[in-house]
Amino acid sequence: MSFWQAALAIIVGTGLGAFAHGVLSARGPAFGVPQMVLSRISFGWWGNALPAGLNAVVAGIGWFSVNSVSGALALNSLTGLPSWLCLLFVVVVQIVIAFFGHNLVQAYERYAFPVLGLIFAMACVLTFVKADYSAPGSGAGLGGFLVIVGATFGYAAGWNPYAADYTRYLPRDASKTATGLYAGLGIFVACTVLEVAGAASASIATDAGLNPTTAFTSHLGSVVGNLTLLAIALGAIAANAINVYSGALSFTAMGFRIPLRAARAITAVAFGVLGFLVALYGLKDVTAYEGFLLVISYWIGPWLGVYLTDWYLRRDHRVDGFLFDRRHTPMAGWASMLIAMVVSVWLFANQPLLYVGPVPTSAPAVGDIAFFIGFLLAVALYAGLHSAERRKQPQDAVLVTPDDSASESVSSGA
Repeated sequence: MSFWQAALAIIVGTGLGAFAHGVLSARGPAFGVPQMVLSRISFGWWGNALPAGLNAVVAGIGWFSVNSVSGALALNSLTGLPSWLCLLFVVVVQIVIAFFGHNLVQAYERYAFPVLGLIFAMACVLTFVKADYSAPGSGAGLGGFLVIVGATFGYAAGWNPYAADYTRYLPRDASKTATGLYAGLGIFVACTVLEVAGAASASIATDAGLNPTTAFTSHLGSVVGNLTLLAIALGAIAANAINVYSGALSFTAMGFRIPLRAARAITAVAFGVLGFLVALYGLKDVTAYEGFLLVISYWIGPWLGVYLTDWYLRRDHRVDGFLFDRRHTPMAGWASMLIAMVVSVWLFANQPLLYVGPVPTSAPAVGDIAFFIGFLLAVALYAGLHSAERRKQPQDAVLVTPDDSASESVSSGA
């Protein structure tokens, strides 16, 4: 694609993911629980193991691996040390920060933010100045455009399952509009600026080889280039500290009776080891990154379809009691999500290294729209199944005695 085609695809995909993130974040202060616990309202206590389990694995292994690879490649470019040693250093630092939990994560993010912001601002300005905006591209067509929409949606929407993990600490009377707006803009502005800068950097001729961090910094000069490599490594650690912490929250949201500190220890160590092994493979094949972003969209699209539809259908009901009620076991949520995932991936997935569905095989111009089809299919399925199930399942549940492990609720069929 040309720069302008790529920029438009980035804006569309990121905008969709950021909008969803803002909507989900706005709900956090009212309930005061992590996002994957809120998911129990539509999926039930045990059915929620489907999205929470996928999120725990994707956050703990998938995101951990790809972000660790970018940080390790940056350190490799900066120091000349072996890639595996750089990867080991990045992984150890991430595990330590995540293990100690929310307060240390917040402290690291607070101090890393101005450093990263300043360095990336300089890198982006230089990149935009030197970019060749007249390059016509090689003619990726609608299919290539939609693939980038899906990949950038997957990156932005990858934060959706964590949306309430941090806004839950805001006061209950915090403005929903302000909460959602700032959370959504945080995703949209950061992702859009850096991704458009990445598209601009691709228009600059370089002989940097296969290391994408070196390719991104090769035109920046030694001082700004080295600072940017350092910022990429620090940014990878900042992102993964959140991923591991939220992975622990998703692990507990699957219904296990386990203290959060123990869950953090399990996810930090287990996912750290597994993520390190997967990342070692990723050091050799960075092209798998785009495929990973599309895979994220495959399950988040259907999950969003169920979650948002349930939110709308229960808009006039009291639902806080469903958060900790083990008796809340509807099947409409997990069944709709599972069916939508299977059908959309089977028909519309476009992963040349793994699987190409019959639709993009016969009509390559459709690109990869599995996430969009999965979302729409989940909406339709859940609306129908929930309507049929609501006669047997209570629509209201009031929280009575909340605690860390289990809570009582009073349910009614009203």
